[in-house]
Amino acid sequence: MSFSSRLLDWYRLYGRHDLPWQKNSSLYRTWVSEIMLQQTQVATVIPYFKKFMQRFPDVSTLAQASQDDVMLYWAGLGYYSRARNLHKAARTIAEKHEGEFPQSYDDALALPGIGPSTAGAILAQALGQRHAILDGNVKRVLARYQVIEGWYGHSSVEKQLWSWAEKYTPDQDVADYTQAIMDLGATVCTRASAKCDICPLMEECQAYHSDRVAELPTRKPKKSLPVKEKRLLIIRNEKGAYLMEKRPPAGIWGGLWSLPELAMDQPVDETVCQSWQLTVNDYSDLPVFRHTFSHFHLDITPCEVDIVAVKQSIAELEHYRWFRDISQLALAAPVSAIFKKVNDNL
Repeated sequence: MSFSSRLLDWYRLYGRHDLPWQKNSSLYRTWVSEIMLQQTQVATVIPYFKKFMQRFPDVSTLAQASQDDVMLYWAGLGYYSRARNLHKAARTIAEKHEGEFPQSYDDALALPGIGPSTAGAILAQALGQRHAILDGNVKRVLARYQVIEGWYGHSSVEKQLWSWAEKYTPDQDVADYTQAIMDLGATVCTRASAKCDICPLMEECQAYHSDRVAELPTRKPKKSLPVKEKRLLIIRNEKGAYLMEKRPPAGIWGGLWSLPELAMDQPVDETVCQSWQLTVNDYSDLPVFRHTFSHFHLDITPCEVDIVAVKQSIAELEHYRWFRDISQLALAAPVSAIFKKVNDNL
């Protein structure tokens, strides 16, 4: 029995068939789900996907929405460039593809935020087109099955993996096969505690027979993450409004709303006066907490700032605005955590 046949037989019995994007399946729903699932687990994605579909049920609605609105429904899911690219791609589809997600692999690949594996996964699952995929779960399955050594961030290793992915992708039942190999990696051939005894590929898996499952795939060479420090200012005026900063499109928390930030060595009262023409009565630091990004740790010190009455108007503050109701803002996750702590203490 072939690799794909064993996998398909397993999937029909044990695979995931009731995921929300599998219901009323379409190119649009599959596309959104695949973008959300990049570097994010299914259980985390499901509630976000449902809310996103309620607000943006089709390409046209997404294309016409503001970026702030899109980011609001993405806030907390992380890797925010995905949301910005999804929004850009929707507008491209509206302008160049008559509002329909393209059915051509090359056209799909040309859209912002879509790489070879994502393009293949969308078209394979939604249309049954034969395209190989190579997400993290598939890489792990193939690296173990074929004993492919070396970190797959290296081009030579990734090239080998693509070669096997292409070889094993069947000509029939491609949609089921694509979901099957992702499901196997997510639920059976997991990073830790792989369930080899129930794996349909166990008999031919080279890593299993050489007792190398735990060491494959080769891990990324470890680097100690640098630690950065920031002070986030909780500035509230006499009307109960908070001063918020709109983050630039690129960089951390791109396009989200955040609290104004200072370097730890910047004097709070002087900087607040110079930057926002506000007079500080007093300020106090709250306990430090750590937020970890993929490439560094950020130690955040929330700082409550008591100011005198505000005289200037909102329009005078570039990239900054006063908000009494922050519930409709797309906030960076640490900022949401800060407001929760502040509100809990009121």
